[in-house]
Amino acid sequence: MLKKILSVSELNAYIRALLEDDALLSGLLIQGELSNFKAHSSGHWYFTLKDASAAIQCVMFRAYASMVPFVPASGMKVILVGRVSLYEKTGAYQFYAEAMEPAGKGALALAFEQRKIQLEKEGLFDARFKKPIPFFPKCAAIITSLTGAALRDVIQIARRRNPHVALTAVPALVQGEEAAASIAAALRLTNEWGGADVIILARGGGSLEDLWPFNEEIVARAIFASRIPVISAVGHETDFTIADFTADLRAPTPSAAAELAIPNGAALRGMLLGKARGLNDIFWQKWSRRYERLALLREKAVLSRPLEGFQQKKVNVRALLVKLDQSLAREMEKRKWRAEARAAVLENLSPFKILHRGYALALDGESRPIASAADLSQGQYIKLKFWDGQVDAMITGEKYGEEKTEL
Repeated sequence: MLKKILSVSELNAYIRALLEDDALLSGLLIQGELSNFKAHSSGHWYFTLKDASAAIQCVMFRAYASMVPFVPASGMKVILVGRVSLYEKTGAYQFYAEAMEPAGKGALALAFEQRKIQLEKEGLFDARFKKPIPFFPKCAAIITSLTGAALRDVIQIARRRNPHVALTAVPALVQGEEAAASIAAALRLTNEWGGADVIILARGGGSLEDLWPFNEEIVARAIFASRIPVISAVGHETDFTIADFTADLRAPTPSAAAELAIPNGAALRGMLLGKARGLNDIFWQKWSRRYERLALLREKAVLSRPLEGFQQKKVNVRALLVKLDQSLAREMEKRKWRAEARAAVLENLSPFKILHRGYALALDGESRPIASAADLSQGQYIKLKFWDGQVDAMITGEKYGEEKTEL
């Protein structure tokens, strides 16, 4: 009997149909260790799933990969849900994964740990970036569902603590696939508005899945970017979310957030009254001490008999003036005596003093003293200065040495 000759494509298509029609190989769960994991730029994931003695090539297309909350990595043990089929182009059979769960730990729990580590490394939880919560805010914004119990709890406690603080409710989805984007948008809107001094991000309790929007990266980054201080109040006291670590302050419940954000009006009034009484006591103590001091000053002579002190000062000033005059007179006498003595010395040293003894002083035409006969020449006019006057003269002859010059 002649058999039909098949092409490679026909053979691979036939085998693929056999695999995909097998009910056991559809909706299959397999467990193993990830190896050679690669996340392609297209969004598809390619990897090998292996155990101690075997391995199988696997692929997870973008539509399914985008729904896995954690980030797979080689060496991680996982459970896959999917089907076995044949890749006709290469003739290799492989497993097409449609869901992935970490073995031994829930996917959301693993995703929470991975995201927490990632954001912590980036510094989103760093204490130095935490903004202080204002002591007395004028307005508090509450981001939550308008129909949830969290909003009612916050408003009730805030009104009881201090009705003078304004409250603004900013609606946001707090559960479901669109909740994370809604919360981030509400945070941005509140900052753009700028009318609030503090933000309370609130939600009541729930499962890890219910609270998951508060673990999303988009919410964490919106909280970190907020210029207004954020108090995270998500779930119950035992619940922790990424929002709690990123916020400026974590409250165990929405009610506790209201108590942290809104000051107690009665307590403030009591504190202010206590401060006022303390200031009043201090005032009266200081006033009493000042009054006593004033009474003592009034008894002093300078205030009770002011002219008496003035007269004494006047007598003292007069005595000082007399002493000053005497000191000035003595000093002037000393200076006068010193001046006369120095004048006498100068008089004796004066060249004009000797003229009274019959000497004359020879001066040239410019009234400069002539010190030597060598400085004279025949026909030169000179001046002769005597003690009682001056005459003009002319040199008529020449003489050198010690001989006398005729005039």
